[in-house]
Amino acid sequence: MDNRRLIVTLIFCFSLIMLWEAWQKQSRPLVPTSVASSSSSPVGAVGSVPAQPIVSGGASALVAPLPEKDVIGVADTTVVRTDLYVAKISAQGGDLVELELIKHPDSVDPTKSVVLFDAGRAHVYLGQSGALGEGLPNHRSNWKLPAKELTLGEGEGEITATLEAISDQGNRISKTYTFKRGSYLIEIAHSGLVGGTHVYHQITRDGKPAEGNTNSMMMGVTTFTGPAVFTNSAKFQKVAFSDIADGSAKYATKSSDGWLGMVQHYFVSAWILSGDGEREFYMRKVGDNVFSSGVISPVAADGSHVISLYAGPQEQDKLAKIAPGLELVVDYGWLTVIAAPLFWVLQFLHDLSGNWGWAIIGLTILLKLAFFPLSAASYKSMAKMRVMTPKLMKLKETYGDDKARLNQEMMELYKREKVNPLGGCLPVLVQIPVFIALYWVLLGAVEMRNAPWLGWIADLSVKDPYFILPIIMGVTMVVQTKLNPTPPDPIQAKVMAIMPIIFTGMFLFFPAGLVLYWTVNNLLSIAQQWQINRMIDSGASA
Repeated sequence: MDNRRLIVTLIFCFSLIMLWEAWQKQSRPLVPTSVASSSSSPVGAVGSVPAQPIVSGGASALVAPLPEKDVIGVADTTVVRTDLYVAKISAQGGDLVELELIKHPDSVDPTKSVVLFDAGRAHVYLGQSGALGEGLPNHRSNWKLPAKELTLGEGEGEITATLEAISDQGNRISKTYTFKRGSYLIEIAHSGLVGGTHVYHQITRDGKPAEGNTNSMMMGVTTFTGPAVFTNSAKFQKVAFSDIADGSAKYATKSSDGWLGMVQHYFVSAWILSGDGEREFYMRKVGDNVFSSGVISPVAADGSHVISLYAGPQEQDKLAKIAPGLELVVDYGWLTVIAAPLFWVLQFLHDLSGNWGWAIIGLTILLKLAFFPLSAASYKSMAKMRVMTPKLMKLKETYGDDKARLNQEMMELYKREKVNPLGGCLPVLVQIPVFIALYWVLLGAVEMRNAPWLGWIADLSVKDPYFILPIIMGVTMVVQTKLNPTPPDPIQAKVMAIMPIIFTGMFLFFPAGLVLYWTVNNLLSIAQQWQINRMIDSGASA
């Protein structure tokens, strides 16, 4: 029976090893794919280009795809500066070719900001749009820019950038970007088109995960990077780049509602149409590890079309208010059913305390209170086992050569003393899913990114820079080991003795928030177990 306790402990250790491997993988620098860039322009060049989309079924007026050759050439850009963005709009295609999120430091170089949209410096990630129809401007056409630079002034609520192009029929078509203060929603409006035609809006992105901690593997699960579609009927659907490449992708293609987006770690971009109306979603590979996913929708009778682009952090409380299902882009892995409520409680505690570190401590206390009856029963069982250790050692000396008789005598002793030898394993088993779920919360929630606690802990989502918390955690594990009963088997005793060293070594590389949770949990467990041991020892003496 004691072997089962050892097995449970080893299972927990295996879970920690998998977490440690995940954390190591997510911290490795990414190897960039080959993307040619122009030294004379921030807009690079990609060897392959997304073809002009085509609507299937009932859209005979739409033209065939354009040939797939050069996409992003050297082009002039308009720079738009707001309180949240530094955006670049290219004259070629009128595309959004760069989007810097100035409120979010880069994970590799904190002195810089996150660059979400990118025309080839580190990624290919573009917001493209155009009209479908013979001679109408699309993301290959040349557009006239409004100015070299536009800045949102003090006291201004919004700023617009209007581009113009001439169709083959001589019609003046305009595309207007509207940036609003304090908002990650960008409005894109077309005008001058003919009612009944269609426009498309697509996100073209390479298949590489973002820098920092994406595609972290844990037990066969990866942090998702790729396109996603949401409709009221089909709900939230993630689509892997590999499925797009081999033609096996399955997702809702037509709907009267919903949105299409591109998901990566911490951030998301999504095309969002207001209200209900005809729309068609598409995805395809357009180059070497480059993919396009987009939405096609009709132009209004007056020749206008308006759509919104959300491009920013995955802040769950705000995403839910922007569009139904948009909050689902936050990836909590396979333990979402536990991780999502954990984050909700964490956010509530953060609203009270104003600090994510204290929120984690508060969550730990609440979890300890929730499992108090279970842990109390388990610690009582462990305390009784501690008192029984001399009797178990005597049985081992008496029947050490007869394993069957030894197990029989041990079972009878457990029965007489009313002790469950596996009772001490319950706290470990209960904590495994909570521990892993909290790992995914710390990994997936952008709110935890760059969140300080106190003193030297400036970011709870990364490792302790001075390894102070892991060392404290290791000390608490040593104290716990002293409070636990000594296993009668010498091999088990040695394993239990080196566990604090192994755990400390792995926790050195875990996010500080996770180590904080485990350290506080250990301290509470020590207090509870010490009190129970004292009570059981007093009873045994009496």
